Amino acid sequence: MSTRFFQDMLDSIAERGRQFLDRPPARPASNKRGSKEPATPETIGSLSRALLSGQGEASGVALAGQVLDRYADLSPADRIEFFRLLARELGPNPQRLRAAWTDYDEAPTPQTLQRLLRAVEPPRQELFRRLNLAPGGTSALVAMRQDLLEHAGTDAELASVDDDLVHLLYSWFNRGFLVMQRITWSSPADVLERIIRYEAVHTIQG
Repeated sequence: MSTRFFQDMLDSIAERGRQFLDRPPARPASNKRGSKEPATPETIGSLSRALLSGQGEASGVALAGQVLDRYADLSPADRIEFFRLLARELGPNPQRLRAAWTDYDEAPTPQTLQRLLRAVEPPRQELFRRLNLAPGGTSALVAMRQDLLEHAGTDAELASVDDDLVHLLYSWFNRGFLVMQRITWSSPADVLERIIRYEAVHTIQG
């Protein structure tokens, strides 16, 4: 089954979720004076929190797409501020981590170890996983890593965000997931075109 089928399926899920998200919101509540509360514009931070707290698959894919679209429109400086938000607000919960470590220290069982491992994992890793659900999500996350390398420099505050992203990319691009296939003229056209375009040693005319 071709990857195009899965891509079309993801696009369909994202579109249905986007239609759900684009429904007119409920009328804002009025205060005691009868005036409507002003609408709060959605930021990439608020969209990211909504993506983490949501459960629906279709709305999650659509939200992930919105976050990535919003990120693509940010300036380099604003992208770094987004990474700072991930570092400050979406790290491991210290109280939960301390409690899980205490439980494991007192009774090192498989159950307490699992609770400790869950407490150690920062919420931003789950955010990256959900962003990866959006069409083009993997390439967007790779581009985020490139932004971290180019603009974050040696910023110690962002080192943890970079570590989390690298950890996920390493697991996704593990060589054990590679599949060796013979390339023939029956292979997908886009694969053949890329080989012809990027082959640097043996010139391919057609």
